[in-house]
Amino acid sequence: MLVVDYVGQQFRPGSRPLAVEAPVNLVYGSVPHAVMMATPGDLEDFAYGFSLTEGIVEDAAEIREVSVEAVEDGLRLLVELAPGRLREHLARKRAISGRTGCGVCGIEDLAAIPRAETRLAPSVTVSVSAIAKALAGLDAEQQLGAVTRAVHAAAWARLDGTIHVVREDVGRHNALDKLIGALMRDGTDPATGFLLITSRCSFEMVEKAARLGAAIVVAISAPTSLAIERATAHGLTLCAIARSDSLTVFTGGERLKRDSD
Repeated sequence: MLVVDYVGQQFRPGSRPLAVEAPVNLVYGSVPHAVMMATPGDLEDFAYGFSLTEGIVEDAAEIREVSVEAVEDGLRLLVELAPGRLREHLARKRAISGRTGCGVCGIEDLAAIPRAETRLAPSVTVSVSAIAKALAGLDAEQQLGAVTRAVHAAAWARLDGTIHVVREDVGRHNALDKLIGALMRDGTDPATGFLLITSRCSFEMVEKAARLGAAIVVAISAPTSLAIERATAHGLTLCAIARSDSLTVFTGGERLKRDSD
């Protein structure tokens, strides 16, 4: 690669770490389900989170085993489901491919747009200072992002603002699925913290959060109109445009409290 300086217009050789993007084929019971373009790390977590947010499973116990195989064109993620769950999945299987952008690729009818059941813990509250603490600590936890500047991150923060788990990926949906999978495998109670995402918050990010049962989502970037609509329908607290000195609360402001409260 070449680095070009504007001043003096000097061309000089350079190098830098790059984020890996590879096709990952999720396979259930030997039947291919989806090909995702993803960063090939934490793929076991990805399998669990994707399976939950796609409605393939209801909890971690319905996944018996996950294995990763290297194939000629990418990676194959083999997910072994409990027999009853596998039968249900195959009965309702739909084909999707490359769901990293719009989040609804492969949907043939508007009525089929995914909508999670509401599973939120209504009593969860968090202080404004805890959110500020989580935001301040997030950069230091983004190891891949620090060297590539090319990936998204999703984090789980405890209610005191301590960052507990972070997952990164070239796809914002994948990063959140990886995080959700890590929380599932760890048995984390969704009532014990909140989600923090570095990307914009579109409707499918809200649906994934609702599927997990997380009551509070904090996004660095702005939400879309449909994200706000879905967050309202779920009773989810959606905070966005989160900065070091302020954030905007779009829905569910009753869950935020001042330190003096």
